[in-house]
Amino acid sequence: MLHIAVPALTAALEPSAVQLLWIIDSYSLVVAPLLVTFGTLGDRYGRRAFVLGGYLVFGLASLAAAFAPTPLALILARAFLGVGGAMIMPATLSIIRQVFTDRRERAIALGVWGAVAAGGAAVGPMLGGVLVEHFWWGAVFLINVPLLLIALPLAVRLLPPTERRDHPWDALSALLSVAGLLALAFGLKEAGYGHTIGRGAAVLVFAAGVALLVWFTARQRRLATPLLDVDLFRRRGFATGVVCVLLAIFALVGLELMLAQYLQLVLGLSPLGAAVRMVPLMIAAIVGGLTAARLLDRVGLRATMSGGLALTALALMPVLAWGVEDHPVMLAVCFVGIGFGVEVALLAASDTIMASAPESRAGGAAAIEETAYELGAGLGIAVLGTITTLVYAPALLVPPDLPPESAAQARESLAAAAHVATEIGGPAGASLLAEARFAFVGALHSAVLVSVLFLLVTAVSVAVLLPRREAARIAERERERVAV
Repeated sequence: MLHIAVPALTAALEPSAVQLLWIIDSYSLVVAPLLVTFGTLGDRYGRRAFVLGGYLVFGLASLAAAFAPTPLALILARAFLGVGGAMIMPATLSIIRQVFTDRRERAIALGVWGAVAAGGAAVGPMLGGVLVEHFWWGAVFLINVPLLLIALPLAVRLLPPTERRDHPWDALSALLSVAGLLALAFGLKEAGYGHTIGRGAAVLVFAAGVALLVWFTARQRRLATPLLDVDLFRRRGFATGVVCVLLAIFALVGLELMLAQYLQLVLGLSPLGAAVRMVPLMIAAIVGGLTAARLLDRVGLRATMSGGLALTALALMPVLAWGVEDHPVMLAVCFVGIGFGVEVALLAASDTIMASAPESRAGGAAAIEETAYELGAGLGIAVLGTITTLVYAPALLVPPDLPPESAAQARESLAAAAHVATEIGGPAGASLLAEARFAFVGALHSAVLVSVLFLLVTAVSVAVLLPRREAARIAERERERVAV
């Protein structure tokens, strides 16, 4: 929903290109480091309490975001949204792991979970388009509040109680995981931009994050009861599932931002019109979530996961031939392939991840999966956004009589160029906007090409690293666990 509001938000708050990326990225960069901590706390103290607390934090942060007066205030509000999200997400997946012990039933439950999430994503852009068109950009956050007021009493009534675990919880391990993941994500992001602390300092931050995570891993191996069972990564199915989630979300979320801007600022659609164009992607994702369990049962884990990733890459390829003209039918076809392929691959990956962990460690396994989701989302926006900016800025031909400060602003992003074009108006404004659209389309092609390569490499890797016998062993382990 936020992607649809980006042009209106840019016009209202006038953030710089870096601030805009921080507005979009701050949620993911905060939620990702906290997932392991809250997931393991949920395993020990009960997951239901974390869902309820997360709803409360998320609602208050949504209010703050809706009425944020400056880009910095919105960035901070989005960060607190990340805290609420980190409390909710691992608990929901681990509750599914707790309730559905049979793997086939759990695959169906995960498919429904994914379909509901995709359904929300389908309604979100349309609702966001209506809200932005008839109210203001902050309404895309304010709408969360009544929804949470409905969800909170339902959760109190319907969520099953979870047992408190007696195993110890290591605070130092939690601190290492939070600091390490935050430094890793921030270092990667800042290395691409270099505008906040500089690229040299970003490399040092990234290296510090790697060192902290190495320390965290070594500590987990020494503890009798580790915060996180890092030996899960020795299971090929688990590790492959995590990588699949990371790279699939990397490609999807980064491109959703680029395509939302393409629809509004290149094709000239209204926020609602752009949301309607993206509906086929979300409907296909719903269908993929509801049918993925059957596909998994019929064709197997390897074919489902690698096939979904390959379909997504194939569906993206026509975008490489698009210009500033509209392709409504082909756009819908591409969106259907992307939505269905990604959701099928993610369901197979989620099923593999949750099947690899005992119920007592389900929160930790779910936290790793959700961390992959959020890191993939944050890095997708950061990396693909950086690629788009690096290609767009030098490709933009500005009118020679444009003031230097306006030219610099126009080179920050397509949204900024549209804002400058509106301010100067006349033939010069129209010329600037036309050139910006051409430059952005070229940058979009570069981002899509990177995504296609990532998806194809991941699809091949899944096919190679997860042979049929490994998938069969995963299923056999699950049958043995259920029998016990």
